[in-house]
Amino acid sequence: MTDASDDRRVPVELRPYLDELVRRTRAVCGPLLTGVYAVGSVALGDYRHGRSDVDVAVVVDPALPGAALRELAAALAHPDLPCPAAGLELVVYGADSAGRPSGRAGYLLDLNTGPLLPDRASFDPAGATAFWYVVDRAVAHQSGLALHGRPAQEVIAAPERAEVLAALAASVREHAEGEGHLADNRVLNGCRAAAYCRTGRWLPKRRAAQDLAATEETLRPLIGAALDSFERPRSQARPLPPDDVRAFLARVRDLVAEAAAAAGPTDC
Repeated sequence: MTDASDDRRVPVELRPYLDELVRRTRAVCGPLLTGVYAVGSVALGDYRHGRSDVDVAVVVDPALPGAALRELAAALAHPDLPCPAAGLELVVYGADSAGRPSGRAGYLLDLNTGPLLPDRASFDPAGATAFWYVVDRAVAHQSGLALHGRPAQEVIAAPERAEVLAALAASVREHAEGEGHLADNRVLNGCRAAAYCRTGRWLPKRRAAQDLAATEETLRPLIGAALDSFERPRSQARPLPPDDVRAFLARVRDLVAEAAAAAGPTDC
């Protein structure tokens, strides 16, 4: 890792793994590699070992051949590179795409792998659900940890606020449906969305939840239950009252809509 201060912020459980991930990425991409960045919960200081995924953004010269992207996906796949986290969610962007604000998915490779994630490698963003990538790039610009290369803020552009709010609206819609998401994570992601609407900053999920519970008394029991569940392994996550979760997400949806109306229209 090139930045010693960023190295110290990486959880000790992940350091050998991320060192090897960077080494393999450099070996495959060579001089066409721009940077490797820890994003998501690691960047925000909210990584929970045994519960959280490790999120990584890789930026490359857009001339990197497709064969190299496939080689990279194979080199980083679990268990060939054993992932100590719940899973690895790694996205490769071309430097041209990463360097300009966008509300699109815009990736060259989207890799999911790990002990608790179904393996997936996508090389075509057409038809992809864009909000995941918009939020990840926004977090990366604000707080991304450079594992290799220049600081994230110099390489990954922040999407426009209207684009981020559109992404959050899509996220809330998906979480309201509930499929494929633990109930506690649906609530905590909603808390983080509410915090962004109010502050324009990305907070760790647990910090966002605590702040919202402090100001919204009626939401305090649900948020407290979500925080308690989040401290447990995924397999031991506690169920939350479905009607309360839906009502909470409807409240977050309204906050996002109000913030979007104030931000104005977007072309995304």
